[in-house]
Amino acid sequence: MDTLQLVTHPVRMRILHAMAGGEERTITELCDRLPEVSQASIYRHVAVLADAGMLDIVGERRVRGAVERRYRLRAERPVIGRALAAAMSLDDHRSGFAAAMATLVAEFNAYLGSGPEPVQDSVGYRQAVVWLNRREVVDLMSQLRNLITVGMENGPGRGRRPYLFSPIVFPVQQPSD
Repeated sequence: MDTLQLVTHPVRMRILHAMAGGEERTITELCDRLPEVSQASIYRHVAVLADAGMLDIVGERRVRGAVERRYRLRAERPVIGRALAAAMSLDDHRSGFAAAMATLVAEFNAYLGSGPEPVQDSVGYRQAVVWLNRREVVDLMSQLRNLITVGMENGPGRGRRPYLFSPIVFPVQQPSD
């Protein structure tokens, strides 16, 4: 399975989100985190991610006669970088975007089902149209990447909880010039 197929599946995306920040999780913990996904499905997708080098097994223990494994997201893992994105077809981009949107909807629904406090949690889903030339887009994306990287370097800690941050950027019409 190639990297594109691997990471553009909504359940696998959600598993990868759950593992972000150095978290170690068992299948049981992932099932608790994704209660609307069947345990069999989580087992299957974790196996796919582990076989593809996305997850490492970091521990095993016996639980009621079965082996329970702890998984951690591998730091050096396949990603959709600039080169792969450039090689993607329009249908690949369409599928990737649809998977990302399905993942966002599933994560937001899970959040809403958890007894949320949207105002206190600083929930936002505002969209804005900004007028930028190519250089300004590159500069803005670079600044966002730098800001996001700072947050991604944080690990779990007292008072911290994971937030899904998903900037979506694309032109909404052809340039008039």
